[in-house]
Amino acid sequence: MLIGEYTHTLDSKKRLSLPVKFRKEVGRTVVVTRGLDQCLFLFPRRTWQEIASKLEQLPFGESTARGMSRFLLAGAVETEVDGAGRILIPDFLKDFAKLGASVVLAGVSDRVEIWNESTWAAYKRRIEKGADHMAQTLGDLRIL
Repeated sequence: MLIGEYTHTLDSKKRLSLPVKFRKEVGRTVVVTRGLDQCLFLFPRRTWQEIASKLEQLPFGESTARGMSRFLLAGAVETEVDGAGRILIPDFLKDFAKLGASVVLAGVSDRVEIWNESTWAAYKRRIEKGADHMAQTLGDLRIL
């Protein structure tokens, strides 16, 4: 399980070092794609294959299904984790998430989210303020 929050540097060659604790979980080949809330999603290859398989099952005639498939699949790149534990972030993904030199990697169960540091800080403040309400809503649904 991928958990935790780490701040790392995106170097001038657009390489990002993965935290040591994530490297074993994600393996040597990962998929990076556009994520939600203006971050990137990094999936271990095996997890990505499961997601892609589910997307293939969506109804082709439904516009929301087509849109989400395009959003995730067309924006995805498969990349290798190098010997130093780094991955390459292509320009179009770097631009999408507005990544600067300092980025946050957040482990979220089956994926790693890659955030612009200030975007993450603002998002985190917002969800921390709403945590009690979210817990109540999930409790009412008997999820929490």
